[in-house]
Amino acid sequence: MIPDLQRVADVIREVAERELVPHFVTLSAEDIGEKTPGDFVTAVDLAMEKALADALVPLLPGSLVVGEEAVHDDRGILALLEGDAPVWVLDPLDGTGNFAQGLPIVAVIVALVIKGETVAGWIYDPLNGRMAIAGKGEGAFMGSHRLKVARPAEDRSLNGSIYGRFVRLSEPYQRIWGRGRGSLGNVFNARCVGQEYLARIKGRMHFGVYTRMNPWDHAAGFLLHQEAGGIARMGDGSDYRPAERGFVCLLTPDEDLWQTMHEQLIKPAMAEEAARAKQ
Repeated sequence: MIPDLQRVADVIREVAERELVPHFVTLSAEDIGEKTPGDFVTAVDLAMEKALADALVPLLPGSLVVGEEAVHDDRGILALLEGDAPVWVLDPLDGTGNFAQGLPIVAVIVALVIKGETVAGWIYDPLNGRMAIAGKGEGAFMGSHRLKVARPAEDRSLNGSIYGRFVRLSEPYQRIWGRGRGSLGNVFNARCVGQEYLARIKGRMHFGVYTRMNPWDHAAGFLLHQEAGGIARMGDGSDYRPAERGFVCLLTPDEDLWQTMHEQLIKPAMAEEAARAKQ
């Protein structure tokens, strides 16, 4: 049985208010480290992950946890996503680099995965108190407001996020966006996928392309985007599953834009990357 979605949201808020918010712009140099060059981790990441795990597991007896920081130490934990036990998937502080630099562009992301499928998701903006919640088949909400993706009337007014070296170096990307705003609008990367998901499901951003398919980044966001009426699939057109590490994914507000971006950007970029791999 899935726990009450609002109760989970309350737990996330409570943990963030205690372990995260008081430390914004107060971290010392000793509190900030790097897992790999450019991949930051702070004392807040570690404290948040432990506190969330301790608080969420009792809400669903028998459940397990896949957290970003724990997986860094033991990638074998990812196998839990393919098991029978319910799994809480945690990104305790998305946008760690922003947080470490005092930029208020961060999020806490939690998903509940059962038998390989995301059944509920939460994305919380802890510095502004905004919480997005989705249950599979129940819609996406922020408070009492039902969230809905949107598309502007003109494609040049689109904006979104595009990550992935092979995508951004591809010929179609350079042709469409190489000089800034292009025929498919503007690209803006916030370095915080949680905030980008929030912007899309509120209709303020429109598309997203990602190539690092870590489940703590995308399990909740995919569900929220789909429950807000959007289209979210892998680059080959297949459905997303948290346990599978895909090549690239594409999120848009509607099927027409998904097909357009797939044909004009994703497919040729994937073909270029496949050709490079054969050389």
